[in-house]
Amino acid sequence: MRNLVYTGFMSLDGVVDSPGGGPQEEHRSGGWVFKDLEFVPEAWSLKGEELADTTALMFGRRSYEAFAPVWPGSEDHAAYKELPKYVVSTTLSEDALVDGWGPTTILRSTEDVAALKEGEGGAIFIHGSAELARRLSDAGLIDQYNLLVFPVLLGAGKSLFGRADRDKHLLTLRESESYSNGILKLIYDVKR
Repeated sequence: MRNLVYTGFMSLDGVVDSPGGGPQEEHRSGGWVFKDLEFVPEAWSLKGEELADTTALMFGRRSYEAFAPVWPGSEDHAAYKELPKYVVSTTLSEDALVDGWGPTTILRSTEDVAALKEGEGGAIFIHGSAELARRLSDAGLIDQYNLLVFPVLLGAGKSLFGRADRDKHLLTLRESESYSNGILKLIYDVKR
């Protein structure tokens, strides 16, 4: 069985909207992970550490459409180039997939994601894709959360976690670290 890992940047009030401030990131505070905080290299070490565990990437349609034009040519994301990609979308067409960015498969439903998890292989990492992460979390399909929590309150925007009435999910803290600029690294496993 494959693990499904959500990795992302989150404000203290749970917002994951527009962290980098790039194209299609329209939050009024877009770019909040790079603004106002002193750069502390070790606070970003989680992103490098994840590379060793990542065997595939998963995106929702909007995140795929934002990352696909940029990441294939990005030095920072070169290690992801040939990894298998999965895009969960009911509307994305095969001809909208980007060439030269490794094998990409469109999954049409949460059930398709569950079937993928049942197969052989290593960890699949979800980047961005807040709406997808909420759906998969509500379906009990996310196994781990790798979060960098930033000392900022954004007040509004896409949240990683939904507000629907559902059964609670207990988490086990695997690892944590705090950095001099106020960023917290939190790695949680979902208890089954």
